[in-house]
Amino acid sequence: MQETILEIKNLTKYYGKVKGVEDLSLSLYKGEIFGFIGPNGAGKSTTIRSVMNLINKNSGSVLFHGKELLRDDVEAKSKIGYLPSEVFLYDDLTVKGIFDHHESFYKKYGKIEAIRERRKELVARLKLDETRKIEDLSLGNLKKVGIILALMHGPELIIMDEPTSGLDPIMQSVFYDLLKEEREKGTTVFYSSHILSEVSKICDRVGIIRSGRLIKAGSVDEVRDKQLTFVTVTTDDPDALVNALGVKLLSKEGTTVRFANDMSDDDLIKKLAAFRIRKILIEEATLEEMFMHYYTEDQEDAKT
Repeated sequence: MQETILEIKNLTKYYGKVKGVEDLSLSLYKGEIFGFIGPNGAGKSTTIRSVMNLINKNSGSVLFHGKELLRDDVEAKSKIGYLPSEVFLYDDLTVKGIFDHHESFYKKYGKIEAIRERRKELVARLKLDETRKIEDLSLGNLKKVGIILALMHGPELIIMDEPTSGLDPIMQSVFYDLLKEEREKGTTVFYSSHILSEVSKICDRVGIIRSGRLIKAGSVDEVRDKQLTFVTVTTDDPDALVNALGVKLLSKEGTTVRFANDMSDDDLIKKLAAFRIRKILIEEATLEEMFMHYYTEDQEDAKT
């Protein structure tokens, strides 16, 4: 039986009359990377800030190891690493000063030597200069500081909100390796992103949020199977092709058509084989495009 590390129960947060999240429930298990995905504005950051008690929720509860996670529970929060979507630190301090300050929080837990060694390792792997002032750092280097602050104390749970924004592709690869190593150690990671391809690379399970509601949770494979693509085809008889496939036409220019497709690549190719195809382009939809497609379908289904 899987050990539940974090449990969110019926979380609801409104900003006045504006819904942030509503009746959201999910569980995270020991040693998994859980991807929390949805378009910008879907409620991801609201959920995370509510979990961290950075904002007050209207109702619901958040349990860490079966115990409600409260704002002033310092011992519980010493076991959690947090990376916000935007990192704000003391501008006049150096990177070293920030890390020294962070280390000081853990003196009473007797972990300073282990934290110091982990910090050195992370600084080296992320190629960060500790002598630089915070105010002089690029967005990417500032994000590296945030990542190290989230990982250096060896947390049991790591919560990350859009963690790769600002990182170049090489550093993204290093970052993914770090998270995979954390998973191997039994660490649980709550990973929020709006980039589906990013989540697919490293996450074990995903939860999809739309308009403040969790609409699906499952393995990455289950979500990938539902992935939407956009297909552009040049053919002799585009109208017959669209009718035969039963797809939603997005545009038509001469003998070239573009349509949304939720069939597997195998099924699509088999059906296209009945036509003379002069040119074809298959593009993976962004998460925003995918949500817009299915949201429109939901509205059309509601009207019928």
